Amino acid sequence: MVATIDIKTADGVVRGSEGRRVSRWRSIPFAAPPVGDFRFRAPQPVRPWSGVRDATEFGFAAMQHRRGAQIGPRQQQPTGEDCLTLNITAPKTPSTKPRPVMVFIHGGGYFIGTSALGLYSGARLALLGDVIVVSMNYRLGAFGYVDFSEFSTPAHPFESNLGLRDQVAALEWVQANIAAFGGDPGNVTIFGESAGAHAVLALMATPAAAGLFHRGISQSPPADWGPSQADAKLFARRCIDKLGASTDDAADALLSARPNDIRRAVDRAVNEVMHTQPGIFPAAPLIDGDFLPQSIVEAFTSGAAHRVPLIIGTNRDEGTLFVRFDDTLPTTPDRIRTLLRQAGGDAESRVIAAYPGFPGRKVTVRMGGDFTFWRPAVEVMEGHSRYAPTYAYRYDFAPRAVQLAGFGATHALDLLPVFGATNTPVGRALTAAGGGRGFHSVTRQFQDNWLSFARTGAPRSNWPAYTEDQRATMIIDHPFRVENDPDKAKRLAWQGVHIPALV
Repeated sequence: MVATIDIKTADGVVRGSEGRRVSRWRSIPFAAPPVGDFRFRAPQPVRPWSGVRDATEFGFAAMQHRRGAQIGPRQQQPTGEDCLTLNITAPKTPSTKPRPVMVFIHGGGYFIGTSALGLYSGARLALLGDVIVVSMNYRLGAFGYVDFSEFSTPAHPFESNLGLRDQVAALEWVQANIAAFGGDPGNVTIFGESAGAHAVLALMATPAAAGLFHRGISQSPPADWGPSQADAKLFARRCIDKLGASTDDAADALLSARPNDIRRAVDRAVNEVMHTQPGIFPAAPLIDGDFLPQSIVEAFTSGAAHRVPLIIGTNRDEGTLFVRFDDTLPTTPDRIRTLLRQAGGDAESRVIAAYPGFPGRKVTVRMGGDFTFWRPAVEVMEGHSRYAPTYAYRYDFAPRAVQLAGFGATHALDLLPVFGATNTPVGRALTAAGGGRGFHSVTRQFQDNWLSFARTGAPRSNWPAYTEDQRATMIIDHPFRVENDPDKAKRLAWQGVHIPALV
């Protein structure tokens, strides 16, 4: 029989499970289910319950293609609109003082992903660092990142930035309740990878998130994703067209259509844009002038972002994963040339000159990854370093099997060492051909730095802060090393190149 543990929250008692070394609570609601009249509305308060609510099993993942919610071999989590929940993993041993809290935001391009993935439980991280790990779900794709507010009616208003609002609501729940689980609401670190890394930066640029966290870690953020109001309006109309509705009956269609019909319509619109207009990702937090007042990069460069310590970095070979599994980045010569011509001036000749070997396949894949992730991350590093402690990194390590497969230090590979998955079946398989010692070393270094940062706001003492003068960057490899301004020529070449407008 599984041992259980009950905790009283502000909304009612939740029952989690006790393992040998950690306690877990799964799918605790942090907002009311966004269904019925709450579809396309900002998150509403949790409805309190009486008695004990079971929190030993996962509920729904956010609406998405079922393959996106895969949590194991041939195992997929059910999806549904009733998805606004979070999970908590805490060391079983009581602590004499409140523990630091690390809140993880999953990636998946704002279209797929789930906090139920076993890797994200953070059990190894919680035990090693004596911290509490929280992971959250938030609305994705059609239900979280398309602005249908133009189609509001007096009876049924629609709001924008719903996924971002969900994340703020989850952090508000953490502030109100985490002490009951042994956590310190005054010491909260948000961290995420890919779209989750973008979400960390978006939260740092969101006024409503002020005071809800105290430091951030952003792993591979596509930092300048974020449509303008004009682009968001144009894209929402495309989505309505794909749904088979007109602008006159859009509200009724959005409220009455089956969730999967809406999801499929928006998926088609996204794929159409990404394959015809290189570099654009139309479904992301909207620069609405209100909830998210300005673009994320502008918030950091102007000092408007929350001035909390930040770790930010990218992987050396970001693009290789997408070429193999999701060909949406600008990684072909034609798409790169199209993108650079839209930037105007001498951008095309300047950037191509910085990548000897163009238009070779490996070079163009590197360019696509650098454009999407590294280029805008550098702008954030530069801007934030003027106002708050900023620590930059580049992840370079890949086990031999990953190198032989042609991936290198690809997108999302850093999640394994961060969560300490070296000794899992996946970790052992990746090191079967060699590189185990290096992978273990990288894991220790990653976790030591992430946990030090969560406890104190600074990584280990041999990691210097980033400044525009030195541009000190930790190269996460075996061994670790610091380089000043790595890939300087490429950095300079990308200056002034930005995501084009939607047409």
